[in-house]
Amino acid sequence: MTDEVISTRDGAAGILSLNRPRAIHALTLDMVHAMTVSLLEWRGDDGVAVVMIDHQLPADDDPKLSRGFCAGGDIAFLRNSALNDGGASGRKFFHDEYQLNHLLMTYGKPVVAFMDGITMGGGVGIAGPATFRVATENTKLAMPETGIGLFPDVGGGWFLSRLKGRLGQYLALTGARLDGAECLWAGLATHYLPSANLAQAKARIAADPENISAILRELSAVPPEPKIAANGNAIARLFASDRYEDILAALEADGSEFAAETLKTLHTKSPQTCKVALRQLATSLTLSDFAANMAMEYRIGARVLVLPDFAEGVRAVIVDKDHAPKWSPATAEGVTDDLLDQIFAPLGAADEWKPL
Repeated sequence: MTDEVISTRDGAAGILSLNRPRAIHALTLDMVHAMTVSLLEWRGDDGVAVVMIDHQLPADDDPKLSRGFCAGGDIAFLRNSALNDGGASGRKFFHDEYQLNHLLMTYGKPVVAFMDGITMGGGVGIAGPATFRVATENTKLAMPETGIGLFPDVGGGWFLSRLKGRLGQYLALTGARLDGAECLWAGLATHYLPSANLAQAKARIAADPENISAILRELSAVPPEPKIAANGNAIARLFASDRYEDILAALEADGSEFAAETLKTLHTKSPQTCKVALRQLATSLTLSDFAANMAMEYRIGARVLVLPDFAEGVRAVIVDKDHAPKWSPATAEGVTDDLLDQIFAPLGAADEWKPL
């Protein structure tokens, strides 16, 4: 289907290697479909006991092309859809990508994701559902969507809302990047391995899939101190509210360097999608399962995709790179509850998202 995902077998392992290095393996619709086809095939194959997801290293080992596991989704494609086809092809991308996310979450066989390098947006969407999530000294994980007028989708509502101490709300709003040690501390990674041990880990897992936990434990290293832990209590206190105006006010009143830096960051984000993200995470905690979460996120995505902030955010950050987006509404107060209600409202019965 595409050479941008390499699907192979090694012993009892099915291996999906992302292979779009010049885009840091950002996901296209063809890649989503290729992964889904292989996963469905292996699900019914008794010879496959484990699935591993990693990224292909370029043949010439150019460090510029070896920077990450997956940088996200194909943002340029989504913006083109928003501007030129009313969001139709973008909604198709979200729909099928979310089916892949749900398939991984409910797979029934262990999945091991190797988050070596940049793991953002759609990359978190395919790593987050994995049974084993391996971070390294190279890991840089983030959900930076509010900076381009999107929201932390691909299951972000489910994963982030269930982190300790309001960390998820902080990550969703600010797009802060976590290194490997911080991912392990937060619970977004299950293991921390030196990148030099990854090849051995993959070979041993393929040969002995019954002992994945022991293999990863044996090859793990003691990570550095997680830097974000020093601000854990401040994050819990300052991001305690599900009302965005309250968070901004708390940061304004705090007076600490951390609060000032965080407030400066939030002033660059879309007020609309910051409010969307807070409601998304709060709502996710009320939902019964991951499928219900993905149905909610598809409703949001179908609407936010064609609102002005997304095309403007991508223009400012990726197209023109002036980093001066003109958000609409421009302030948190301008984002009304009525607008949020419209974004979260059910779609028509024929348009609702459904799992495979």
